[in-house]
Amino acid sequence: MHSMTGYGKGIAEANGKKITIEIKTVNHRYLDFGLKFPKTFMFLEDAMKKKIGSVITRGHLDLYLSYEQAECAKGGYVVDFDLLDNYLAIAKEMEQKTGLQSDVTISSLLRNGDIVTRAESDEDEDELKDLTMKALDDALTALISARQKEGDAIKADLMSKLENMQRALDKIKALAPTVTKEYREKLHARIDDAIKNAIDEARLATEVAVFADKCCIDEEITRLGAHIEIMKKTLTLSKPIGRDLDFRVQEMNRETNTIGSKANLLAITEEVLSLKNEIEKIREQAQNVE
Repeated sequence: MHSMTGYGKGIAEANGKKITIEIKTVNHRYLDFGLKFPKTFMFLEDAMKKKIGSVITRGHLDLYLSYEQAECAKGGYVVDFDLLDNYLAIAKEMEQKTGLQSDVTISSLLRNGDIVTRAESDEDEDELKDLTMKALDDALTALISARQKEGDAIKADLMSKLENMQRALDKIKALAPTVTKEYREKLHARIDDAIKNAIDEARLATEVAVFADKCCIDEEITRLGAHIEIMKKTLTLSKPIGRDLDFRVQEMNRETNTIGSKANLLAITEEVLSLKNEIEKIREQAQNVE
């Protein structure tokens, strides 16, 4: 089981070139990309997304790629001599018209970014692709390891909460038969107090039977227990399970609400509140799972 949050870094170097890729992921309903890299690497965007999508299915992902070159791998300086001639001609014309002495020097010309520029070296796209994918593989390996480690912690926490739910459900199961019994005793006492006479036991039995049918929570207890067991098994799967957990939480909450509305007993209500508290904690944790 993997968490959706993590960080990974990969570095690849060859022939005076160094590529560093850092990846950070956080929670998101779907797989969402935020890729930042130099324009030189635009041709690799689709390949990088495909590679990432093969190992990550859920979460917002930010990828940062930095590219460094040794001086020997960079392009040389280039002088635009046409622009230089124009620049010097204008300087001379200004000198004549103003009477001021020109202070143009080679140093000042070298600092002119329009006249002297650094040419980009011709990049070997195959080499860049190999280096990039190597760095990406290493970054993804580190990221997945981090997500796995946090996922293990979440799994242990969820298992603990499911055990708490099971204990509360077991108490409700034990208390369920007393709901009808308590109702019968209270109804009997109210009728006896009201009429101060003999009670029609057949009528009383009918009323209790109708109530028992309305407040029966056996099916809800069984279904909720099944959801707990299914979620436990789901947590042991190696595939992405985040969406399955989201669905299971909804179903557990539905059954718990029904138990609370049907079982009119204070002791059961207290256990229902415990169940709902654990379900909410599980819901929050499930949002972190891939």
